[in-house]
Amino acid sequence: MKYNGAEIVIKLLENEGVEYISGIPGGFNLPLYDALYNSKIEHILTRHEQGAGFIAQGISRSTNKVGVCFATSGPGVTNLLTAIADAKLDSIPLVAITGQVSLAAIGTDAFQEVDAYGLTIPITKHNFLIRNMNELFTVIPEAFKIAQDGRPGPVLIDIPKNIQTQIIELKEFPSSTLSGHNNLPLKKDLKGSTLYCMAELINNSKKPIIYAGGGVVNSNACNNLYEFAKKNNIPVALSLMGLGAFPCDDELSLGMLGMHGAPFTNYLLNEADLILALGVRFDDRATGNVEKFCPNAHIIHIDIDPSEINKIKASSLSMVANIYDFIEAILPHIEAKPRNSWVERVKCFKEKYPLPSYENILHPANIIPFIGSKMPNDTIITTDVGQHQMWVAQRYPFKDPKAFLTSSGLGTMGFGLPVAIGAALTNKDKTIVCFSGDGSILMNIQELATLADLNLNVKIIILNNHHLGLVRQQQELFYNQHYIASHFISNPNFKIIAEGFGIQSCDLENEENPLKKLEEILSIKGPCVINIPIEETENVLPMVAPGGSNIEMIGGENFND
Repeated sequence: MKYNGAEIVIKLLENEGVEYISGIPGGFNLPLYDALYNSKIEHILTRHEQGAGFIAQGISRSTNKVGVCFATSGPGVTNLLTAIADAKLDSIPLVAITGQVSLAAIGTDAFQEVDAYGLTIPITKHNFLIRNMNELFTVIPEAFKIAQDGRPGPVLIDIPKNIQTQIIELKEFPSSTLSGHNNLPLKKDLKGSTLYCMAELINNSKKPIIYAGGGVVNSNACNNLYEFAKKNNIPVALSLMGLGAFPCDDELSLGMLGMHGAPFTNYLLNEADLILALGVRFDDRATGNVEKFCPNAHIIHIDIDPSEINKIKASSLSMVANIYDFIEAILPHIEAKPRNSWVERVKCFKEKYPLPSYENILHPANIIPFIGSKMPNDTIITTDVGQHQMWVAQRYPFKDPKAFLTSSGLGTMGFGLPVAIGAALTNKDKTIVCFSGDGSILMNIQELATLADLNLNVKIIILNNHHLGLVRQQQELFYNQHYIASHFISNPNFKIIAEGFGIQSCDLENEENPLKKLEEILSIKGPCVINIPIEETENVLPMVAPGGSNIEMIGGENFND
């Protein structure tokens, strides 16, 4: 049977179990779309390639699947770069397939030619430029394997148009590969002295704290983490990527640490004599001044990526391992300990040094937990980037993994809406809530058209303060109140805009009983945009100044023993 290169690509994607591909067609990937015409794979036509990349991320972040997106050459590729870089920094498995000018035209400055391979070297886990159509049979399955194995990440495959149209005859098509998670095996010394030394250090510590991150979620180790923490009564602090890995309502939960962590969280970490760092990279937003981070603590660092060990914070003991397998291996050596005095101190600190409270019912610190109390437990939350993101991280009651999808490493405005669409595609039985700001939502607002096309159960909450809120906050606190380019001279009517896209909307500013209206509209199936006005000069507190120690918080309670 005869196949062209594009048909081979689509069949190989079917073999990998791909259900959705998001993207935009163009001159140099049209053969791929022609082959997709008869495929069982559903294509999601976005309004911008960045939206396509983030929809693919939404699929990946909310499931154990690899997200797939398409873009044409030139501007199609360059529009995709931000979403690829975002996936790289947050360790998200993604396969991006791009069209390219024909091999003979590469290097001639042909129409819509851009060096996709060169551009993506720093922002992918691996990338490929196809030079022979026979490479497709190995490259496509290998791309999925690379994206998932070890520390996950994005892979780009750039396919020249002549490869897509070239024809080959096959006696039979290769069978399904269905690449799955094949994370690195544990090191041979996992049952040796290092593991036993770690267990001894944990058992003998007086004030241990687990610092857990995205690696716990990626390795599906959240149940193991819970069993581990409860057996030895170790409090658990979470990175932004780790939120949901440990239930927020447990007495051992410390919530998010770092720049906008609760005062009690940062104070307790400063007291710890042992930090068990699981699947984290000691990001500066989590640690503050790293030399002052947990100054009295031994560090045990477990990560699947060997390059992260001792990169930022020197560890006393470390191991390159999948977090799931590590906890499985060490748990039998961990003693059941009550740690009454340490658990009591945690309780005391939570009461004495809480997050600040506010009277205004529409303050984000109040409206976010209110929404959380009205939503099903399996609701998936996405955010854009800014003040609203930090308020959500502080205040939303996360209890399950993969329930909080946010741009942590790259901090990409415009992330929330398309990621929510991707999550809704593969979680049709769940409600998806996207928290955004009036600055962030405009970055990819065109994807409201995609949302309207699909009629997904996505609720978009816009916390509207007429500013780039976190920029304005930093200008107030660190730049002598020199407010420049952070206040919007005009702001659109988001209710009218949403309705123009064919999406139901409301503005709580015009409601006599805003909380009742909010609860009512959240209960209705289908997409909806909800504008919530908030105070223009409200700050998200506490906040650690860049370069400062985590116990030196602006707006936090003053610590005294």
